Amino acid sequence: MASTSASALVQELDDVPDVLTWLNDTLTPQDNHVPLATLESLLADLLTATDLSAVTTSAALERTIDEVSRSAPRLTYDLHFMRDGALSLHSALDTVTARIPAGTGTSAALDKLQTLDTAKRRMEAVRDVLREAESWSSLEAEVTALLAERAYDKAAERLSEASRSMPVFAGTPEYEPRRALMVSLQNQLEAALSSALVGAINSGDTALCRSFYGIFANIQRESEFRNYYFGSRRAGLVASWQSEVLEDTEPLVPAVPKQTFSAFWASFCANFLLVVNAERTSIPAIFPDPQITLSTFITSTLSTLQPSCPQRLASLFNTAGSSALKDVISIYKTTEEFAASTDKIMEKIQFSVIPTDNPSDGPLPPKHTRRRSMRMSMSWRSNSATNFSRAQQSTLNDALDWDQTLFQAFLDFQVEYGTLERRLLSDELYFASTLTPNKNPNADRARLLRECAVDVFSVAEESLVRCMAFTYGYAAPGLVSALDLSLSSLVDSWTQSLTANLSAPSSAPAESEDDLADLDYSPQDWSNIQLVLHLLASTRAVLDRLATFESKLRAALVQIATAFRLAQHEGGLYTPGATKGAGLLLAQSPLNSAALHALLSSAESQPPVPLLTTTRASIASLARALQSSLQHTLLAPLHAYLSSYASLALWAAPGDPKSMRTASDLHVPVFSLSPSEIVQRVAEGLLNLPRLFEVYADDDALGFSLNTLPNVDEAYLSGLGEQMHVQSPELGHNRRASLVLPLKPVVLSPEAVAAAWLSSLGHSILSYLTSNVLPKIRTLSVSGAAQLSSDLGYMSNIVRALNVEYEELDRWKEYVGMNDEEGNRVVGEKIPGDQVLVLVAKMRGWT
Repeated sequence: MASTSASALVQELDDVPDVLTWLNDTLTPQDNHVPLATLESLLADLLTATDLSAVTTSAALERTIDEVSRSAPRLTYDLHFMRDGALSLHSALDTVTARIPAGTGTSAALDKLQTLDTAKRRMEAVRDVLREAESWSSLEAEVTALLAERAYDKAAERLSEASRSMPVFAGTPEYEPRRALMVSLQNQLEAALSSALVGAINSGDTALCRSFYGIFANIQRESEFRNYYFGSRRAGLVASWQSEVLEDTEPLVPAVPKQTFSAFWASFCANFLLVVNAERTSIPAIFPDPQITLSTFITSTLSTLQPSCPQRLASLFNTAGSSALKDVISIYKTTEEFAASTDKIMEKIQFSVIPTDNPSDGPLPPKHTRRRSMRMSMSWRSNSATNFSRAQQSTLNDALDWDQTLFQAFLDFQVEYGTLERRLLSDELYFASTLTPNKNPNADRARLLRECAVDVFSVAEESLVRCMAFTYGYAAPGLVSALDLSLSSLVDSWTQSLTANLSAPSSAPAESEDDLADLDYSPQDWSNIQLVLHLLASTRAVLDRLATFESKLRAALVQIATAFRLAQHEGGLYTPGATKGAGLLLAQSPLNSAALHALLSSAESQPPVPLLTTTRASIASLARALQSSLQHTLLAPLHAYLSSYASLALWAAPGDPKSMRTASDLHVPVFSLSPSEIVQRVAEGLLNLPRLFEVYADDDALGFSLNTLPNVDEAYLSGLGEQMHVQSPELGHNRRASLVLPLKPVVLSPEAVAAAWLSSLGHSILSYLTSNVLPKIRTLSVSGAAQLSSDLGYMSNIVRALNVEYEELDRWKEYVGMNDEEGNRVVGEKIPGDQVLVLVAKMRGWT
């Protein structure tokens, strides 16, 4: 509706019987179920279109009244003049008729008059052509004489008159010779004026320069005049640019002293601004289009610089490497300051244009005063004038491309920002790779990880500042990718280093608690337990810092998304920066991509989603590695017990397990077998694990990243109990653990944490038993099978006390407890692929 023209809207109002019917038809939607906001928007558009129609109609009515007011006083005079002319024509016709002899036809006389009139017009055209030919025959002599007399104005006028007659000779053999003569004479005039023109420009004689500009304009050589003027005014700037040798762009050129490109660019822009500010008063006194002329002057100066600005910016990376990005951003900010100051000068210079009145407009008669209709809003009338002025200014700004030329030098680096930032992060985070445990074996590894996180995320925050300063968020996808890759690589390096160095002795071996002194852990085991717990706490601190940084990153992205929406609501593009042209370059560049808008949408999604997913996955891998190492230490005594379990001689012992022969050769029935000594020690170790977790119940590190524990899934964690609180309440509502560390890590009760660890340890030892120990038993006699079945049953009861159920252990127990008859039958019935049955059948000799 807002786009409906005023004339169309007025026509619609004329076609309907009343305004109420028109409003109902216009506001009736196709779908009756329309949200109120949509209807309100439609009504607002309708009001806008109606106001615009009222303004247009009122303006047209005012113009009509003004024209009638000017024409009414002359109407009587014009009527009298027409009457007198008609009477004169009537009298002349009577006279002509009286002179015509009788019998002569009137039509024949009129045909004769027409023939005479045609001959007259053709003779006049021939006379004009002869005059032009006579003018061209003396053109060279006249212009040469005028140049000798230094009558440059007259010479230019003579050439201007001759140039206007050039179309007469178009398509004739004489056209090219005359054109060559014209160019030659114009060159002579320009050569005669050049030295005086340069002197006038250098002396600042604006009146003489304006006179010379008129001469050049007469011979259609305004562009040559501008070249003279621009060349003289920019000479000092170009000389300083070409003579300056910079230490970071031309390091091999011997020159003393040298300065950096950033420092030189600041001084160059300051001098450039002085020249532009001086031209604010000179150019309007010479040129009729001062804004366009000043824009062309800036553009031509920048294009004349050799080596060009983009070449010197590129050479920064050849000499300074990835750190040159910081210098480029510093230079960019200096350029923005120059552009902002120049833009103000552009605004001021438009007021220097003196409007010229149309000489064809004569004095207007006094206007009739009338009462203006109050139906049109006063604010709308003032806004209409303002909007029209803004539209004129916008059209003019579109022709001024000086700022786009200025910032074009940085566009390639802005487009490649993601790659440049990734290289810079790689170099700046190199120090963090030197802090890994393999390169600092004697350092406190947990403290080292925390300190490393502080420095790393400080670097990450600096990269966010760089992205906003250099691309105003347009390169956000490249920034996120560079950060994710760099941070995840650093965390992965820590994971690899810790995995290889966790068994190394710490600087201060820990001692066991008094109530845990009976556990089969060595001092080295206690040191490893303490170290891993501290490293888990440090890893949680790294995740906390990551979450804090992600919140800052998300806030910046939301701010950018809001700016995009506001710009689209106003019907334009998001054009940040010092000038509109600088922002337009970014908006029209490949940076304004689908990937950017997808990232902005994800940043605004609710609930919030992780932004640095690869880094979170790396932190999860680090936590998983630490948890596996802690499990290995806690289960090390049990693994040691089980190391000789498969090679026990009792597996092949002969005899009937259901009876035992005494010394007097009596058979005593045996109702149950006791578990073997090894299984009893393993069971004792498992039952001692809850005591261990009671001691470390207050250590929050055990509750970190439970979802990465081996053999623990999310469904099990969900069933442990209600979640007590979240680690970072400011991030929003609770979320359960996922396979990748979530935005809001869950903290369960100490009892739930201990239960999760005990379940994981129980599954791990049973997995080790069924996968690495039992398959190594070579043979099982009837007595050995009975003993193994007793051991497995006992082990199953023990792990159930820890709330652990293991299906594979139950299958081992089931198959081992079968007699030969049952075993052979089951082997024949079972579907191939049951590896437990295959192993037991091989041990028992079933077929």
